[in-house]
Amino acid sequence: MNVTGVVLAGGKSRRMGEDKRFLTVGEETLLARTTSVMAQLFSEVLVIIAQDSPPLTVSGCIVHRDLIADCGSLGGLYTGLARATEPRVFVVACDMPFLNPDMIQWFVDRDPAADIVMARLPAGLQPLHALYSKRALPVLERMAITHALKIQQIASEPSLHTTVVLPAEWGERDPRAQSFQNVNTPADLDAARAALRNRSLPQ
Repeated sequence: MNVTGVVLAGGKSRRMGEDKRFLTVGEETLLARTTSVMAQLFSEVLVIIAQDSPPLTVSGCIVHRDLIADCGSLGGLYTGLARATEPRVFVVACDMPFLNPDMIQWFVDRDPAADIVMARLPAGLQPLHALYSKRALPVLERMAITHALKIQQIASEPSLHTTVVLPAEWGERDPRAQSFQNVNTPADLDAARAALRNRSLPQ
């Protein structure tokens, strides 16, 4: 597909109070749930961690440390794009327990000419379930240098062709928007576990 899968796993988990990568939803850790879905789709999967993170080994994935320190998710995205051997990446966060392979494939196929394919949610743009081309690298570098770290801002960059996917489109595939769900707090974790239990109940 000329796309590398990128999983951002370098967060500080400040709101969770412990390393959320290794918290479980169902029988798998958040990190394992995420990387297993990405490995179904992409022959190359990169896991990006912070410069000061302890060493991490992830089966079937290549782990890289951030090339730019202290730039959060934007630095991780920049690193994933720079290290990818393919011209495009699909990037997700490691704390997204309900990634859907069919939804990701649909995003990848949505606009082959686009530099960025990003969903609009009711709360705004979601930059961490999105496709980016290497043409975004200089823009991300400039954003990092100026410390403009909100990745969503790249969607308005005139030098890049961005396709914004509206709820009317992605909603047909995921009406509850679970693909975009993050686990940032203990309450989020409880909600994700409850949602998984509800999925398992007979209808």
